[in-house]
Amino acid sequence: MRISQELIDEMVAHAREDLPNECCGLIGGLDDEATEVIRVENAAASPLRYEMDPKAQYDAYKAIEDGGRDLLAIYHSHTKTAAYPSQTDVNQAVAWPDQVYLIVSLENPEAPDVKAYWLKDLKIEDAEITVD
Repeated sequence: MRISQELIDEMVAHAREDLPNECCGLIGGLDDEATEVIRVENAAASPLRYEMDPKAQYDAYKAIEDGGRDLLAIYHSHTKTAAYPSQTDVNQAVAWPDQVYLIVSLENPEAPDVKAYWLKDLKIEDAEITVD
């Protein structure tokens, strides 16, 4: 998946704004190129996990589809840990197995880290992203 630095910066800003809680959202695009980041409220309001507000998630997904784009990825932040999926992340991904999962880590607030993974069949695999 290709993603612009601007969209990465948007996710990092979202992660910082939602502290002390995790943030979450959807990434839409075409032909494996991300074109938009849509913030979704973390209904769990927790620094340890995210739970997309169902209506906001539906609205974001519908906005992507109505715009003629595809859901390419799901993103969320880790407030104090590395950009690596937790067991909770892996378990939640069962509902959306065909998307890339991006994690924004604020473990080092001065140097946010963004990594991408495939979370399918309860397994973690690195996903390749190209940042322009």
